[in-house]
Amino acid sequence: MYARNVSIHLKPNMLSDYTQTFEKDVLPLLRKQNGFRDEIAFSGPGGTDVTAISLWDNKANAEAYNSDTYPQLLNTLVKMMDGTPKVQTFEAVSSTFHHVAVAA
Repeated sequence: MYARNVSIHLKPNMLSDYTQTFEKDVLPLLRKQNGFRDEIAFSGPGGTDVTAISLWDNKANAEAYNSDTYPQLLNTLVKMMDGTPKVQTFEAVSSTFHHVAVAA
């Protein structure tokens, strides 16, 4: 399994707009992507820092999303963001929810 961690700094008082847009526009597109498994988003105190972690079957699926769909989603969220999101990628080594075992 492969993970993408996207850190976003929102403009003040935009968490509600972000959450609504995420549910209405982002999640439906993610669910259509090959290899998409799950998404979990967190908000920090004050509601201006958001971290969204998506889980993918493999690196190739995550990279295809990154090049084909992610730029489109950024355009949807740009009015709420302050700055450029930071994207990090990881190979998942353990998940109790997704039953991923530690790689040997």
